[in-house]
Amino acid sequence: MEKFNQPWWRAAIAIAVTMALFAALIFWSPSNLTLWLKAFHVIAAIAWMAGMLYLPRLFVYHCEAELGSKQSETFKLMERRLLRAIINPAMIATWVLGLWLAFDQGYFRSGWLHGKLVLVLALSALHGLFSRRVRDFAADRNTHSQRFYRIINEVPAVLMIGIVILVIVKPF
Repeated sequence: MEKFNQPWWRAAIAIAVTMALFAALIFWSPSNLTLWLKAFHVIAAIAWMAGMLYLPRLFVYHCEAELGSKQSETFKLMERRLLRAIINPAMIATWVLGLWLAFDQGYFRSGWLHGKLVLVLALSALHGLFSRRVRDFAADRNTHSQRFYRIINEVPAVLMIGIVILVIVKPF
């Protein structure tokens, strides 16, 4: 039973369950499947954004913790779990469902989607940067100040505002 406690086993099980639920939804094929997919896309995007807004705040507090302290180790655990259990799966679901919807609805010819994709790519790059920072903190190699993390904490919110405006207003 201990082998199922390994992180990769838990991830594989989570992916399998998600795929089974997704396959069941497609097999069920409700007349409003697109609405279900949109709902799950929005849920995934909200989870992704919540994590992207919270993680740099953890970095700010982690900067204050003394290296090797119990508090520092707690932040390491919180950051790793937030990234692996919430942010990464939510980003993947957001991308998969979003691309599916864009293809299914024929949005790839729409200018607003091109703008949205640029902003989502920027958010994904920031996600990669945050992943790197989690590894740096885990190895006690952080080289940035609290001020840096306070400033970068605002970037996901700015990107989110742009994305929401493009999706709702569709200015072009």
